Amino acid sequence: MGSAKALAKEIVMSRKAVNRLYENKAQLNSISMHLGESVAIARTVGHLSKSAEVMKLVNNLMKAPQMATTMQEFSKEMTKAGVIEEIVNDAVDTALDSEDIEEETEEEVNKVLSEIAGETAAQLPEAVRKERARVPTQRETTSHQEEAIAEGADDEEELEEIRARLARVRS
Repeated sequence: MGSAKALAKEIVMSRKAVNRLYENKAQLNSISMHLGESVAIARTVGHLSKSAEVMKLVNNLMKAPQMATTMQEFSKEMTKAGVIEEIVNDAVDTALDSEDIEEETEEEVNKVLSEIAGETAAQLPEAVRKERARVPTQRETTSHQEEAIAEGADDEEELEEIRARLARVRS
């Protein structure tokens, strides 16, 4: 029996030794992980310090006050360009609306002539009125312009008659 007890003691001792080995292995793994974490932190610190150096260099190159001034000037120029564009667009729109102005001008001229000519303008022949109605359409199409050139001799005679009547009314 003595040997069984001794054997049992040895088994218990070897189990304790195995458990201690497992504990030591776990502690070594924990230390290894802590060392790996420390190395990773050290690398991160190194990268952050390099990033800080790069940021300092970029900041020195950029010169923030000058950049702010440049951006303000750029903003002013863009505003000016926008205003100029609006002015140009308005001018173009006004120029393109010249047909309305021409029509209004022609109406005003006709009113003035009617006032000057008085009753004589009301007695103008029907052909002259048709000619006035045909003038805007002549501007719109070139074929009408070619017809007007062909009929130019007849129109000149009618214009001479109208001028003579106008001269009589003025005197």
